[in-house]
Amino acid sequence: MSTEDIAATAARIVVEEGLEYGQAKRRAVKQLGLGNRAPLPDNDQVESAVFEYLSIFCADTQPAELRALRELAAVWMERLSEFRPHLTGAVWRGTATRLNDIHLQLYCDDSKSAEITLLNKGVDYDVGSVPGPRGSEVDRLSLTIPCPALGEPIGLHLTILDADDLRGALKPDARGRTDRGDLQALTRLLAEPATPDATPDRS
Repeated sequence: MSTEDIAATAARIVVEEGLEYGQAKRRAVKQLGLGNRAPLPDNDQVESAVFEYLSIFCADTQPAELRALRELAAVWMERLSEFRPHLTGAVWRGTATRLNDIHLQLYCDDSKSAEITLLNKGVDYDVGSVPGPRGSEVDRLSLTIPCPALGEPIGLHLTILDADDLRGALKPDARGRTDRGDLQALTRLLAEPATPDATPDRS
């Protein structure tokens, strides 16, 4: 069984269940009856398989769902503009469907300022933690917001980072892509035709 087979199975799980890549790869290994020592595809390989799956099975629905999520992300990025919001995850990368949540990274001078802003706006949220760029845990604020375009609620997650972390956040990878983008970059993506068969240009 090749890593391509694992990537293809993981891609189906990602799209159909909305799982993150790591969890989907582990599920794929189990579904394929492989042992824990089976070589796993990297995330780029899984992402390529996800785009292929979307282009074959979801071409009639995914572009509109992705656009709805990106437009909703833009609304919240405008609302939280003082915290230099950057979109990341599947909604930024272009693989999201209605099963995916929106992930924003906020770069704050004061780690509690975003919470205060949400409280002042009367927004309910839960506080959790995720690994940060410096290796330590950082706060993540999670809330549920309506998405009129999809007719259902969507999860919004706000990862609270230090303002200094923004300096290296936009470095492109070997293929010229970035893992996140600000509102200006998102606006450029929204101006492009949405297709599920290729990673959008992020230059």
